[in-house]
Amino acid sequence: MCSKDAWFSIKEVDIGVSADVGTLQRFPKVVGNDSLVRELAYTSRSLRTEEAKELGFVSQTFPDKESLINGAMELATHIASKSPVAVQGTKANLVYSRDHSVQEGLDYVKTWNMAMLQTEDMIKAVTARLQKEQAKFSKL
Repeated sequence: MCSKDAWFSIKEVDIGVSADVGTLQRFPKVVGNDSLVRELAYTSRSLRTEEAKELGFVSQTFPDKESLINGAMELATHIASKSPVAVQGTKANLVYSRDHSVQEGLDYVKTWNMAMLQTEDMIKAVTARLQKEQAKFSKL
């Protein structure tokens, strides 16, 4: 998410160093365009909102800061209504799978889900769905 006036850049070349906090390792996987990543990394050119949206670097754009904050809060509220165990598990599995093969990701999620089946969240989610109610989850 970002506002229409947002921009992103890889500025390290401007100070004489290579990006060293994972940008060069992660950004190519996010945007899937090696040529563009090289251009941005070599030149420190700004990636504007429209281009970032087209590349899938951001999921939504908003006309201004206020609508961005409202949109972010709405999304956060929606995510917070879900099982914290499932959200954290999904996050961990997405991060793991980004850097591993499909089979390794499947093996990892299988192990993760075996542990998650031991929590109360799955029972609460299924029961609420059957009763056509909103599930109420415990905090982590």
